Amino acid sequence: MNWIVMLAGLSGAVAVGAGAFGAHGASGEAAEWLKTGGHYQLIHAVAALVAWQMGARGPAWLFLAGGALFAGTLYLMALGCPRWLGAVTPIGGALLIAGWLWLAMSAFSRG
Repeated sequence: MNWIVMLAGLSGAVAVGAGAFGAHGASGEAAEWLKTGGHYQLIHAVAALVAWQMGARGPAWLFLAGGALFAGTLYLMALGCPRWLGAVTPIGGALLIAGWLWLAMSAFSRG
């Protein structure tokens, strides 16, 4: 089983669901958190698939982990969990940035 493809598919599905709930079922700050999380998670689900196909395994895993952490904390806050989770969200963002930098360095080192 290809775990990256399976997890990227699940990540994309969760992202679309969260974004739709943010657009149609939530309001205020919760809606914004859901839409932002969905946007970032969906982009990075696709980025993970592309990176994996390019042979960039590390960046693919960082895109999925970072997307889950970044978006997951926003989703949890939107559903009423404590706001201190917002302090964890940037860790997910840092993983996403690290994935992009790793991908760039991989391309650079391959010439």
